[in-house]
Amino acid sequence: MAARTLENQKSRKKPFGLHNRKLLFAIAVVCFAFIVLFAYVPLFGWAMAFFNYKPGFNLFECEFTGLDSFRQLFSHPDFPRVMRNTFVMSFLGLLTMPVPMLLAIFLNEIRNRKFRSVVQTLTTLPYFISWILVFAIAFAIFAPGDGMINRIIRAFNPSAKPFDPMGNPNATWVFQLLLGLWKGTGFSAIIYLASLAGIDPQLFDAAKVDGAGRWNTILHITIPALMPTFLTLLLLGIGNILSNGFDQYYLFQNNLNKGTIQVLDLFQYNVTMLSSTPGGNYPLSTAIAMCKTLVSVTLLFTANFISKKVRGTSII
Repeated sequence: MAARTLENQKSRKKPFGLHNRKLLFAIAVVCFAFIVLFAYVPLFGWAMAFFNYKPGFNLFECEFTGLDSFRQLFSHPDFPRVMRNTFVMSFLGLLTMPVPMLLAIFLNEIRNRKFRSVVQTLTTLPYFISWILVFAIAFAIFAPGDGMINRIIRAFNPSAKPFDPMGNPNATWVFQLLLGLWKGTGFSAIIYLASLAGIDPQLFDAAKVDGAGRWNTILHITIPALMPTFLTLLLLGIGNILSNGFDQYYLFQNNLNKGTIQVLDLFQYNVTMLSSTPGGNYPLSTAIAMCKTLVSVTLLFTANFISKKVRGTSII
């Protein structure tokens, strides 16, 4: 029995074996193959941007059009307005990126575990609600006719002007930003909560010994510890500045707010899938996707270079 125990102890102390390294290498090869298959092989589809491609035909049987799709994109009358909407919504999103971090700090400072669990659950739950249900909820609350808010307003002032953020083009950007924050802040805070769990507790104990209050502890320990995570997410957000999403804006668009809600992803759908071209304008859609990818990669590397020069840290 003692000999078996000694043998088990030796096996546990045995260094990382060649078999385990081969297994990890095989797993890495499979993951790399999936990345190549689903991320790089589809890039050959960019060739459609240079041909008058029609579904069902061989690509090289179609007429070669060169850069006509790109000229069509940049000369489209709605393109300047679409880019304005895209950049405004993206920059508003970047400005509100500290909100999940502040929520995570707030949750971390709650001493009552049950109350903290309730708050975290209530703030995370909207992330799992589809945008269709979010639109239904927003319509029930803000509809200019029978919406809950307007019913309350008419109860106090029957002649009051309807409150309609869904149809008011001047309120579109702020309204969509608030919806996005409500839906995604709780889930995004989980990343910061994971970072908070990795902070050495001895730092907080030392701060208490030195007489630091809760505010000073947050300011000098918690926030600096979360900054690497924040900067990583900020760099990724800058790289995705042209990708605002599609579902949210597709559901909330209408004839009144179309001029301010149409971002690049929605524009890509409207001018390609809803065009008069039979089967959809695939060359134009591919040209938009190419421009988005090239701009995103350029912005990501630029932001990463600036971060490396300024802070000495980078993600690439």
